[in-house]
Amino acid sequence: MKHVLRILATFFVLFGPFSATAQDHKVMTVTRVPFSMEEDGEQTGFAMDLWDALAKDLGWSYTVSRVDNFPEMLETIENGEADAAVGNISITSSRELVMDFTQPIFEAGLQIMTRADGGEISIWSAIMSRDMVLAIAGAFALLFGGGMLMWYFEKHHQEYFALPARKAMFPAFWWALNLVVNGGFEERQPRSPLGRVFGVFLVISSLFLVSVFVARITAVLTIEAIQSNVSGIGDLYGKTVGTVENSTAAEFLLRRDLNFDPYSNPQELIEAFEQGDIDAVVFDAPILAYYVSHEGKGIGRVVGPIFLPENYGIALPTSSPHADQINHSLLKLREDGTYNQIYRKWFGQK
Repeated sequence: MKHVLRILATFFVLFGPFSATAQDHKVMTVTRVPFSMEEDGEQTGFAMDLWDALAKDLGWSYTVSRVDNFPEMLETIENGEADAAVGNISITSSRELVMDFTQPIFEAGLQIMTRADGGEISIWSAIMSRDMVLAIAGAFALLFGGGMLMWYFEKHHQEYFALPARKAMFPAFWWALNLVVNGGFEERQPRSPLGRVFGVFLVISSLFLVSVFVARITAVLTIEAIQSNVSGIGDLYGKTVGTVENSTAAEFLLRRDLNFDPYSNPQELIEAFEQGDIDAVVFDAPILAYYVSHEGKGIGRVVGPIFLPENYGIALPTSSPHADQINHSLLKLREDGTYNQIYRKWFGQK
């Protein structure tokens, strides 16, 4: 009897762990192109391909549950309702308090995306700016007022101005405009004493008026160019910025006192960017880089260096019994070249 019990004990020691690892594992994920998505009913993406290679190495079977957002995915891990969460999950100190992570599976960070044509400033857009429209309206008012004042002085002294006030409006304005642009009409020079004094004043002041307009247009063009150019975080103040709510990007923008429009997922964020609702996007660098090189080609461009470097990992419940096995398998996949093969499939050569 003791011999039989010893055999049974040896069997459970040798095969018990295998039976535990052969069970079906519940994996949570959320759509984040190109890390995790579902195409034609197949789970694919960098993180999903890596998990599949890891599961095959460990001899695991698994089922995938895809949820709508990050908080829902991480909540299942925090509550121990799933064995792992896979995607572009940043390893942060706050998350480490309520869950565990594997060793890093991807080096990432945040980056800025703006419109591909965001740096182009046209003379027309400068002229149609609010300040320029007000300046042009003021200049027209001054020309009209100056012309009508000259009409008042000259209406009894020369035939050109010998018109009723209503009919003299355009000829008077045209006279003042020619005075500013061409220096006036020789044959229509003022003849009344007050008209001559006022005419000299208009000629001299027109020199300053033209100079002010040239300087104003130059200033507006320069300001528009500076304001439209985004090359770093400091250029985002005053812009309409968007990111995904409750993400590491959102936390970073809050710490920098940068106002932003929150979106529930990257799909809504990209749609808002494409529709012109936001000027710039701050989000995970690899996701933005993948977008601008695929479906967003010609629409957006990433600018500036990667900031707030971070690592992605596989999220596990606290004190998960599978942590050591997963970490060992990840090291093995790096050593045998499987990791690099999956990386090249989605991101090209490092």
